[in-house]
Parts: sequence; C-alpha cells; structure tokens
Amino acid sequence: MANKLLIVESPGKIKKLSKILGPEWLVKASVGHIRELASDGNDSLGFDIDGQSIRCRFVPRGESGLKVIKGLRAAVRQVKTVVIATDPDREGETIAWHIQEALKLKNPQRVVYSQITPAAVRAAIAQPRQIDLNLVHSGLCRTVLDKLVGYRGSPLLWKLNNGAKSMGRVQSAALHILCAREREIQAFEPQDYWSVFVDYAEGFRAYYQGSTADSDEEETTDDAENPTESSAKESTRVISVTEADRLVEIAQQHPHQVKSIEGKTTRRKPPPAFITSSLQQTAGSRLRFSPEHTMKVAQSLYEAGLITYMRTDSTMLSPEFCSQARQWLENHDADNVPEKVAKHRKTKGAQEAHEAIRPTDIFKSSQTLKKELTANAFKLYVMIWKRAIASRCKPAQVQQTKINIQSGTVCWQAKGQVVSFYGYTRYWNNLKADAELPSVQQGQVLTLERAAHEQKQTQPPPRYSEPKLVQTMERRGIGRPSTYAPTIKTLKQRSYVEAAKSSLSPTQLGLEVDAFLGEALPDLLESAFTAQMEQALDQIAEGQEEWQRYLAGWNQNYFVPALTQAQQIVSKHCSSGSTGTSDHTLEVSKVPCPQCQKPMAKVPSTKVTKKYFLKCQNGCENTVLFYSKYSKQWEPPREKTSDGPRKKAATTEITKHLCPVCQKPMEAYSYKKDGKDKKLLRCSDEKARQQKKHKEAVYFFTSKGVWWSPKYGEMAE
Repeated sequence: MANKLLIVESPGKIKKLSKILGPEWLVKASVGHIRELASDGNDSLGFDIDGQSIRCRFVPRGESGLKVIKGLRAAVRQVKTVVIATDPDREGETIAWHIQEALKLKNPQRVVYSQITPAAVRAAIAQPRQIDLNLVHSGLCRTVLDKLVGYRGSPLLWKLNNGAKSMGRVQSAALHILCAREREIQAFEPQDYWSVFVDYAEGFRAYYQGSTADSDEEETTDDAENPTESSAKESTRVISVTEADRLVEIAQQHPHQVKSIEGKTTRRKPPPAFITSSLQQTAGSRLRFSPEHTMKVAQSLYEAGLITYMRTDSTMLSPEFCSQARQWLENHDADNVPEKVAKHRKTKGAQEAHEAIRPTDIFKSSQTLKKELTANAFKLYVMIWKRAIASRCKPAQVQQTKINIQSGTVCWQAKGQVVSFYGYTRYWNNLKADAELPSVQQGQVLTLERAAHEQKQTQPPPRYSEPKLVQTMERRGIGRPSTYAPTIKTLKQRSYVEAAKSSLSPTQLGLEVDAFLGEALPDLLESAFTAQMEQALDQIAEGQEEWQRYLAGWNQNYFVPALTQAQQIVSKHCSSGSTGTSDHTLEVSKVPCPQCQKPMAKVPSTKVTKKYFLKCQNGCENTVLFYSKYSKQWEPPREKTSDGPRKKAATTEITKHLCPVCQKPMEAYSYKKDGKDKKLLRCSDEKARQQKKHKEAVYFFTSKGVWWSPKYGEMAE
C-alpha cells in the first residue's frame, strides 16, 4: 500500500518514476500549471497594485485544473508524506508553490533532479529541501508583469481594427527584431561589383588581393548555421568593370611568381554541450526542426530517461558524466582523450545548479534506441550524444596555408586548409571543408591557364531563420530558455510573421503592429530595455530584489505614464483615418471587386487557407472573396438557406458487402467534403457504429475504383 506521494508536472513521467520508486510510492502529475491569475478586477488582471504591494487572486486553471486539484487532494489523503518533484527551474518552483497552496500542504518536501534515472531520482529524494521562495517570487513577478503588459497594452492595438490581437513584453521585442531587418531589406539598394581571379595549371585558383593587409578570419562556432552551407570565395571587391578588365589584362601580360608561402597550425576548441538555445539553433539548422518541435521531442527523450532536463542555460557537466565520457573515449578513441578538457565561458545569467543537455547513459546501445524511438527522436538523441562527447575531446588541429603571388603590380592570393588532427570533429564537425593547395616553392613561376572576372551584386541582409532568431534573442537577453519556442509560436499564431523557405518574415499586419508600438511604446521594443527587465527577474530569483516593490515601481514610474502617452498616439492614428478596415491599414491586393472593379483589401485571418480573405473597401457592402484551393480562384462565400449553409444531401444505399466486425450488410454513404464528392462503406447498424470496435470498420472508395480500409486493406470482390 502506497504511503508516499510524488507529484510531478508531466503524466509522461509517471510510468518510469513508478517503476523506479516501487509500490510504496504513488506518483501523480499536475499536468503543468494548476492555477492561474483570476480574470477579475481592473482590466480583468486578477491582481491589485496598492502602493508597494501586489495582491494576487489565483483560481484553478479551467475545468482541467479543477479536476487535477481534486484528484491530488484525494491522493494526499491516502498518504503520510508528500514530495513535490516539479521541473528544476523557476517555472517548476512556481508550480510547486501553487501545488502547496492549492492542496493546503504545510511542509511539503521539494526535490529536484536533472535526469530520470534510478540513481538521480533516489539521490534527490534522499536530499529534500523547502520550496525556494526567491525562485517563486521571480516566477510570480514574470506572470504578473506579462499579464500587466499584455492586458493593458493589447487594447491599444484593438483600436486600430486591423486584426492585431495582442502585444507582449517578449513577443513584441522579438517581432521588432524581424521588422527592423525587413525594413533594412526593403531600403537596401544593390550595387554591382566584380570578383577577379586566376586559374593556374598547377591546380589551384587565386583571387585578386587589393591590399597587402589581410585579415585572418577566426572560424567560430555558430550553431544557427549549417557548416555544409559555406559561402563562395571572392576577391577584394572591384567596383567597376573597367578596373576588372584592367586587372585581367595585367594578369594575362605579366608572369606570375610565388612571392611568399605562409603556413600555420591553429587549434579549434570543441564546442560546449548543448543548452536550450544552442539545441534549438542546431536542430533548426541541421535537422530543420522548429524550436517548438525541438522542445517537444526533447521533452519525450527526457521523460524516457534518456537525456537530462532540456530547459537549461548552463554548460556544466556532472563529474559522473565526465568520468563516463572519458572512459568511453579511452575504450573507443584513446588518441582523443585530452590531458586537460577545454573550458567554456559561462552564459550570462546561467543557473549553474543545472547541467547542460546530455545523454544520461553514454554507453546505451544506439541500435536498441533506434528500434525504440521515433525517427525524429533518434536523430535528436544522436545529435545530443555527439555534441556531449565532442565537448570532452581534444581540440582539432587545422593546417592553414596562404600562397601570395605577384603579377606585374597586382597581388593574388590562394588560401587552403587541411585538418591535420580531427579531435572533437570526429563526432561534431563544424569546420569548413578542406581546401588543399598543391606544393609550390617560393620564387616559382606559375603557369597561367585563365584570368577572368565575375560580376556580382551586393545582397541585402538575410531574413532571420528560426535558429538565428533564437540566437539573437539569447544574445540580446530577450526572454529565457523556456520562452524562445513559445514566443515564435505566438508570433505565427497571431499572423504577425510567416515562415517561408526556412526564414521568418513579418506580415503586413506584423509590420503595422511594430510601427504603431514603435510610436506608442518604443521602450518595450528595445532589446536593452527588455534585457534589463530579465536581469531584474534574475536578481529577484537570487534574493537581491523584492519582487512586489520592483513591479509596483516599474508600473508607477514607467508603464502608467507610457500608457497615457500611448493613448494620444492611438487618437492620432484614429483621427488620421487609420482605424477600421481602411486601405491605409490593410494591404491592397491585385484582385478587382466583382461589383466596382476596384482592388480589394487583404483582411488577415488564421481560419482560411491563404491566411487572409479579400474585402471591398470602396462602399460595396459585404463583398468578400475566399480563395478556393480546388478552383485556384477567388470565390464568394456559398449561399445560405434559413437552416444554414446549403449542402448536398448525404445519401446511403445498402450493399452486398458485409461488415468485418458483425457481418451485417454495409451501407454506401455518399457525402461532399472540401467541394468534392466522396463515398465510404460503413456498417448499416447505426447503434453498432457507435461501438469502439466498429470505429475502424470503414472502407473508402479510392481513385483506383476500389474500396480500401486503413485497417483491413483492399476489399476483395
């Protein structure tokens, strides 16, 4: 009979933890947050700011939260000891406090572990502690702050009547990064330039070197970039075709002599094991995962006990893992065992009590895991494993060579590199491909095969990919590991940005929202301002700042005056005619109105295929068009009858075919879906069809003219 209760966040952990702890433990899940701020009081905030104090009112989080609380209270009555094991971060600590308050627990034990393994879980339970109120206060401050900004700032956007739904402390700053880049792209004016090169019979190409000063570019690790996608080599830029022709002519008329050969060996330090942001960046660049999908897959690996906790900003690795990794290298790659492991800079504000993301057992068979995991989960696990083991290896050694050549008064240069010792890159290759140069001697005269130039254009700065946006948010201090993926998801859901060709671009609505907030609440868009707020939350978590005093002061000294000023900006926008669904607000399409023949406006909507529908803004009442993916045309909505949308009546017909479950005759059911006629076979017994075993007893009529069932396959005639 269980006499101890362990409360975790995710139901996915229950089975594994129950197996680890045995029958004396009852394991239950809170399913994330069980309480939230009420929707009452001024602006439905659910809290009051009175001087220097904040009074919060919490309620169960919907029907599901109420149900979970009732279930947990019943479980508490069955046991003597309650242990709360929510996730090991600020959000987890805040959830633990909510559980304590909702269940009216006097002295619950709080335990944390970064991996779901028998040793880690038992060690954590052997060392319980009290709930850390500093972390809780930081979590409460973030909750109240975000609701305050969202609930009092978003109504400003609603007055624009352009489809904008919300603003947010982190959301709006992230949107501003994308919009600022988009405006750079729109303002960019390309310029022509020429790259001049020579090819030698000795088997290599050299590029025009416009100055004797040559800057060595240190190759750095960029998790948001794919190392296989390297940029093309170029000469010093030549800005006129006349000058490019002159250089080619000199190259053709004068001999080419090797003036000097430079060679050096550089050491490339292994990158650290993953933290949340670098995992999201790398999974995006190498596996094409979105941040949201990356965290979903990583959560499943964590709950299966295969990796450590995936929301972390610490690159630290436990002594136990370091010992495991060294043992693995000694057994499988002894030449890669370093005398001294590379040290890495700590991430600013990192919670060093956490660990980096790593496998819990480095010796676990990959062949076994490949059978147990989904394809995406296995890919992500292998990536985490390789990065973790690479971080414990020797540096790579790269032999870099430069050949400097002179022809008349013009200098040419060829660069090459060869990896002389692979080191960590055996597991994690982030180096550019080898470019080996032939052996030549100083003073040697080379044989020219070709001299030519290639016309190019300067390119605008690229749009951010999702990995690059995460990287930029991290570097500018916008948000924290747990907020990167949800922020990008929210921007997409609000139709402020759209993903296309591996990059994020702001929609017209997103640009309008950013432009308005840039006038109304400019400070909230600035990275430095948002980063200062994150630093304040860090100080609260460390016990250096009192959360209610900070929040009340921020509201009184900044937010209230800022909102007052923003109201005047709204009035100006409304009076200038940019309210309602005017042409000034909405992007104009090329599609003419079927009545007045004037261009229709695009009205954003997440409920339709195109993410917008068309509406006439020139007085044609209720003239709207929706895009049909079948006709590939814009069409008016279907006519309605008094009973609602007019649909083709569904028909049924008894057939000779028998139901595979109950052997009764099946009926052919004809219906219309997405504008197309469809047919299926189902059991003719209506009551039987409601039974669970009949749910899969369905055959669909295919384009090949046969009946086919996902469960039973093709029907025999």
